[in-house]
Formats: sequence, structure tokens, C-alpha cells
Amino acid sequence: MNELLKAIKDLCEDRGIEEEVIIDALEAALVAAYKRNYYKGKNESPNVLVSIDRETGEIKVFSQKKVVELAEDSREEISLEDARAISGDYQLDDIVNIEVTPRDFGRVSAMTAKQVVTQRIREAERGIVYGDRSDRSLGMVTGTVILADADRVYVDVEQYDQTEAVLPKKEQPEGEVYKPGDVLRFYVSDVRTDHRSTQLILSRTHPGLVRKLFEKEVPEIAEGIVEIKGIAREGGSRTKIAVYSNDPEVDAQGACIGAKGLRVQSINDELKTEKIDIIKWSEDPAEFIMAALSPSRPVSCKLNEEEKTARVVVPEYQLSLAIGKAGQNVRLAAKLTGWKIDIASE
Repeated sequence: MNELLKAIKDLCEDRGIEEEVIIDALEAALVAAYKRNYYKGKNESPNVLVSIDRETGEIKVFSQKKVVELAEDSREEISLEDARAISGDYQLDDIVNIEVTPRDFGRVSAMTAKQVVTQRIREAERGIVYGDRSDRSLGMVTGTVILADADRVYVDVEQYDQTEAVLPKKEQPEGEVYKPGDVLRFYVSDVRTDHRSTQLILSRTHPGLVRKLFEKEVPEIAEGIVEIKGIAREGGSRTKIAVYSNDPEVDAQGACIGAKGLRVQSINDELKTEKIDIIKWSEDPAEFIMAALSPSRPVSCKLNEEEKTARVVVPEYQLSLAIGKAGQNVRLAAKLTGWKIDIASE
């Protein structure tokens, strides 16, 4: 295989880009390069086709001429008599490709190829970023901290190494410290672009990060046996995640916790000091609300369907536990269940 084709193939496999995207762009750029280098300052500018053989990588330049009865413009036309001297099959209005490849065109091709491949890879990567975003498949990425300042952290995301990745201050959990060389997982919360560049906006506080971590660590979630029904999170402090099993023989909470707690511990290690409450989801709103107030153990729950409020009674000694520090526990439970919750002591 030609060295140029091999280089394009290797790059495309590494970046997940279609080879035809690069080759088509290179052919178009070589047409412009041919006209620029061999017809500079001349009035004539022929119709030109550049073809790259997909098997050998051989590059040929063809002048394209339309078959007419009597040619008046030799740049664009060829007489039927001359065309049939090349091949007896030509008819009026056909296009004849006449090879005009210059002997030193390889030098021009090499220079053009380098520019085009670099440019098109960047453009195609931006397209991949957008495609992933619209498909909602660009979620969690692994990145290495390059630089951290007061307002943001700059991250090198290996699979998008031509794209700037930034972790803004508002997307950083309180108290989390970043040092150059730290390897962390991030959630891509936004993609911003202009005509020159693309920027990934990363987050360490987004609920989507917790979802992706559980999908990675818990095979039952990836297989669809266990479902994540909802997540309420205050990044860096506490997360409540509601799970449900589609198989009566599989315990959703147990699957997420793992043997000896190894699965949830792996997620805890990534999220550092953040606490995770794994809640069993229920179709019964009262049952779900009481479970969501974990680690407290409510004794009753009375619902007001019209106002979508719930009055939950807990043992007096668990009142502060149910409410949580600065009201965090009941606030997250309300967010997870979608009900306004009032708590009273027994």
C-alpha cells in the first residue's frame, strides 16, 4: 500500500474518521493546487479532475472536456472526431478525461496532503463531537489535568486531543483540588465551537457523571437488568441514586454495591469524599419517598396527591438525620422523588 494511503488509514482508525472524508478532501485540494501551480498567471483554467487510486495510492490529473460536434474552446471542449480517436464509444455531450499529470506533481501532492489531512482531521473531529453530542453518547471521558488556575482547569482528553477541554470553577465540587498530572473522569456537559476551534466543557458535579460511573462498574446496568430510575446530586457532598431490577432474582441495590462493597467503593474513590445513597425505586410513591430519606428510617408517609406533598413521620431521635445537614438529605430526597416533603418527629 502507498505510504500516503497507509498514513491516512492509520490516522482514520485512530480518530474514528471515515477514510473517504480525507481522500475526497485531498482530491479537491489537489485540483486547486494543480491550477495554482501550473496555471498561475494564465487566462486559461481547465476543468480538472484529480483521482487517487484507493488501492495503490497513485495520483493522476485529468483534463475534462465535453464532446461537441466542433470544438470552439479547447480548454473545455473536444470535437467528436478527436474524442472517437481516443475511444469509439464516445457520443456528443460525453465527458472525456485526458490525463495531464505533471512529472513533478508528487512534490505538490505531498505538500497539499499534509495541509489537508491536518485540517480535515480537525474538522472531522469537531463533527464527531457534535454527532456524539446530538446522540447523547458523549458522556464520560478520562482526562489528565494540564494546568489549574483560580477560574478553570485545563484538561487533556486523549480521544479528542485536537480539542480544548476545560473544567470551569462552577463545575468543580467544593474542596476538590487539582494538580497537573492528575488523571480523572469528567462528564462532558457542553460543546462550544466557532469556525476555528471546538471546546469541551467538562463537569465533575453533573449527575451524568455518577450515572456513567455506575454503568461502567455495574454489568447488570449495562445489560439492562438493573435500571437507574433517577439521580439527585450535590457534587462533592452527597448523591442519591434510585435503582430498580427487572429480574426478581437480582437485587438492584446489591448489584450496585457489589461483593464486599467493591463496586460502589470504586465509584467513591473516583468521587473522593462524596457520599452515595443507593435507593430502591418503587412504584408506590410513599414507599419510594421513605426509602429516599435514607439513612433515616421513617415510620409513615401520608400523601397529598393534588398538591404532590408528602408528610413523613420519623422517630424523634432520627429527625436531624432525616433532614440532614443544612436540610441536604430531605432536599435531595425531594429532588429524587419529585415530591415536596415535610418531616415531623414521631
